[in-house]
Amino acid sequence: MSVRRVVTGADSEGRSVVISDGVVPHSHDFKSMPGQSQIRIWFTPGNSTGKPPEAEPTDNHGPVVPGPGGASFVIVRYAPDSVVMSPDFDPVAAGQELQTYAPDLAEVFEPNGMHRTCSVDYGIVLDGEVWLELDDGFQVRLTPGDTVVQLAARHAWRNKTEAPATVAFVLTGVDA
Repeated sequence: MSVRRVVTGADSEGRSVVISDGVVPHSHDFKSMPGQSQIRIWFTPGNSTGKPPEAEPTDNHGPVVPGPGGASFVIVRYAPDSVVMSPDFDPVAAGQELQTYAPDLAEVFEPNGMHRTCSVDYGIVLDGEVWLELDDGFQVRLTPGDTVVQLAARHAWRNKTEAPATVAFVLTGVDA
């Protein structure tokens, strides 16, 4: 999936300018899970001044969850559950791939997909259908335009359809 990103800031005289305009360089289509992808639009690790970094990382390996006061903007495309239920699915390869491209998420993921991050997450479904599962097994079906606010809650994402589902997230880091 290709996403255009326009980044603005200020020049040396304080006037607003476009700093960059192009395809997001931080994108990964998971080989171990066809239909799964992650696009890291922007990442601010902790408290920010709002000034652009001296140099933006050029690879797609790195954290997704920011530290307290930080923010992360990601788009995730969820593969259908049938992909991970297939006899051909290799959970070890999927875990290694997640470890490479989102090591902080890999640390908190449980074998059943449940996880909790130290963040307040704002999500909006862009396409497809996805189910948000909570601790008690309760699931909420979300469709395009639906939003979710997660307050550092343990959860999992389930895609019960045969088509990928895409969700945009902004994660804001909070104290543990």
